Amino acid sequence: MTKNLSTPSILSRKYGLLSKEEAEEDAKQIEALSFDSANQHFDKEPDGDGSSAVQLYAKESSKLMLEVIKRGPRTKEFAEGIISEKVKASGEATIFDISKGRRDFISAEEASELLKPLSEPGNNYKRICFSNRSFGVDAAKIAAPILSSLKDQLTEVDLSDFIAGRQEDEALEVIEIFSSALDACDLRYLDLSNNALGEKGIRAFGALLKSQENLEELYLMNDGISVEAAQAVCELIPSTDKLRILRFHNNMTGDEGALAISELVKHSPALKDFRCSSTRIGSEGGVALSQALGKCRNLMKLDLRDNMFGVEAGIALSKVISIFSGLTEIYLSYLNLEDEGSIPLSNALKESAPSLEVLEMDGNDISAKAAPALAACIAAKQFLTTLKLAENELKDEGAILIAKALEVGHGQLTEVDMSTNAIRRAGARRLAHAVVSKPGFKVLDINGNFISDEGIDEVKDIFKNSLHVLGPLDDNDPEGEDYDEEADEGADNENELETRLKGLDIKQEE
Repeated sequence: MTKNLSTPSILSRKYGLLSKEEAEEDAKQIEALSFDSANQHFDKEPDGDGSSAVQLYAKESSKLMLEVIKRGPRTKEFAEGIISEKVKASGEATIFDISKGRRDFISAEEASELLKPLSEPGNNYKRICFSNRSFGVDAAKIAAPILSSLKDQLTEVDLSDFIAGRQEDEALEVIEIFSSALDACDLRYLDLSNNALGEKGIRAFGALLKSQENLEELYLMNDGISVEAAQAVCELIPSTDKLRILRFHNNMTGDEGALAISELVKHSPALKDFRCSSTRIGSEGGVALSQALGKCRNLMKLDLRDNMFGVEAGIALSKVISIFSGLTEIYLSYLNLEDEGSIPLSNALKESAPSLEVLEMDGNDISAKAAPALAACIAAKQFLTTLKLAENELKDEGAILIAKALEVGHGQLTEVDMSTNAIRRAGARRLAHAVVSKPGFKVLDINGNFISDEGIDEVKDIFKNSLHVLGPLDDNDPEGEDYDEEADEGADNENELETRLKGLDIKQEE
């Protein structure tokens, strides 16, 4: 890397050539940051052979090398990337953001230059963002007194991804320095995501977390939040009465951790946006979390994707979902709900959330058996913009019912994903007719199904004036499972299905 960065090239003629010493320093930082990204990726896929992590390492290091080359040799102007947003009414800068520069290690000298605006007398900064820059102990010690001087005016702090590539002992010391400096800040917004904290990291932030009585937004995504870490979060934060947004995406929480998070949720009556996706939560934790959400009547956005809830947790969620009258987005994909969990959820959702805009239930083993309940729910949601039901087993029977539910109204619909559902010609054709005339519609995805070549031609003909709206069909298998050439010929298949589905007509809401 050092050789590549310091060797003359077409780019170096344009941007300048780095000295060997500077190239070596940059190469070390690129190596550390790229390895950290690849290592986090590998930790998420422990059963893999590591090849995708190696690819990510190569991609990340190449990207960072290009950024360094385009940056050119450093000058005394270290403060590149600082963004101060102006409040038009007063003309005063209130947001200090160093995240837009290149992703690198921050030295003490650089920290001193970067943070100068925060030391200016009479500044009015209320939000700081140190994301995407890696602070070591020396740089943290420069930042600490500056941050301490702003305690009375800061309301929003973003420390996401600010210790990347650091050894654990150094990272924990940096966290403790920042935590002490920000202790007693009366924050409304706190983002500690992408720091691989674990319990040690959470407790290192103890001084900061213990002083937060009025938090409205808390982000702890991709932080290695284990059972113990989740328990530490609940133990340290004194109050979540005012919390409106809580996001725990991509952690190692599990069922026991979910029990701790449930206690936090129970005491967050103002919660409007809750994300707990990809957290390894199973049935027990899913049930506890669902019951806790029963205390959050103001919920508008719920994201529980990619967990192992199962049927029991789906049923538990269905028992509280009716109280979410203001719900506009719900993400329930890859929860192992099956028909037994999807049907009660669909029935409950039909009677609530009249302004629902996004409904996602991909990958739940939903079959045609659940289609009537699901279609009735969809028919009632006239403000839907996005409907995703990919990777299920709805087949033609389910697809036709869903299509019928979408035919009347749904003028705001922009996206429907019914890919990988064992749909054949009749279902594909009906879905196409259902959405082709919707104003503002952007994409219909029916890829990965069992549509015959003739069926694909028919669908393309339906979209002949707007082919850009039709998603790719390259993964479609016209001779897929249960393929029956005679049953798939002509319009007879659809007529036959219509007959079989009589009595299952979906009532459109007035």
